[in-house]
Amino acid sequence: MESIENVTPLLATPKDVVILTHRNPDGDAIGSSLGLALFLRKQGHTVDIIAPSDYPDFLAFLPGVDQITIYDNDPERAKEIVDRSNLVFLLDFNSLDRIDKAGELLDERVPRIMIDHHLFPEPCADFIFSDTTASSTCEMVFDFIQALGLQREIDQRIGDCLFTGILTDTGSFRYSTSPKLFRTVAQLIEAGVDDYKIQDLIFNSQTEKQLRLLGHCLYNRMEVLPDLHTGIIWLTKEDYANFDIQRGDTEGVVNFILRMRNVMMAAFIHEQPTIVKLSLRSKGDLDVQEIAKRNFRGGGHKNAAGGASFQNLRVTLRSFKKILPQYAESIREAYDKFHQL
Repeated sequence: MESIENVTPLLATPKDVVILTHRNPDGDAIGSSLGLALFLRKQGHTVDIIAPSDYPDFLAFLPGVDQITIYDNDPERAKEIVDRSNLVFLLDFNSLDRIDKAGELLDERVPRIMIDHHLFPEPCADFIFSDTTASSTCEMVFDFIQALGLQREIDQRIGDCLFTGILTDTGSFRYSTSPKLFRTVAQLIEAGVDDYKIQDLIFNSQTEKQLRLLGHCLYNRMEVLPDLHTGIIWLTKEDYANFDIQRGDTEGVVNFILRMRNVMMAAFIHEQPTIVKLSLRSKGDLDVQEIAKRNFRGGGHKNAAGGASFQNLRVTLRSFKKILPQYAESIREAYDKFHQL
């Protein structure tokens, strides 16, 4: 873990700061970026946020989210922002390939600070704050502010952003939790965060289309493999066209599979224009990060990981089912342990 004393001098005088987060930003990426930006502005810094691609609609309530520069939509503005910056924060990703062409804008002469909780961070920043035990990058931003001795600066707006990332990355506090995390959340609520309202804004904002899509996924596109305690949902390119699926419409679909008592692992496998993407989730000690990394060029966390395949959907589904027996013993052990009190 990087020492906070090493970066304190960088923040001692006002800077033009750019915050970069990963492609297809989720609640943690957007929440940590906005929360850190609000904090830095209170310290007199000028701050801009760049995301390679757009954020899902359910995050539209967050303060300042509409000011984020989307590289895909306006690469020239993104370049202008990076060119005038003299300090860069990299949030919620551990390698530059997660920000695609936006990474090409960076100047090696400008100091970079990475704050991230994913495994195996690459040396793409001058100062790396990495904690793979953290629930989220939002939790780490809270720790970063606290380490600076400026926790009193965390107000309701900053807290709303950080709580959003914690809430979404833990699946409503179902995984990656710790006593420390709940103490952090308690402090955010003491700062004015309305936890009930934020949960309502995030989880009760679905459209009719999204609910009908969920019904289609569960009724027509779900397969359960009882012997392997695994469930799979898949979507084709035709499904994307028929339901006019946009960014964020499939958010959380994979988690519904885990609502079945006997399912330990859930896979959401969906066909994109050029690749097939996989999202894996698990319960207990079952490590899906290892499965994603070893078989699908992916990674992530023990209970939440992702990967990709350059084969078609049918072949990818067959390949996924073919590798599962290799993990049968681990799945059964995790199942037995999980269902013991």
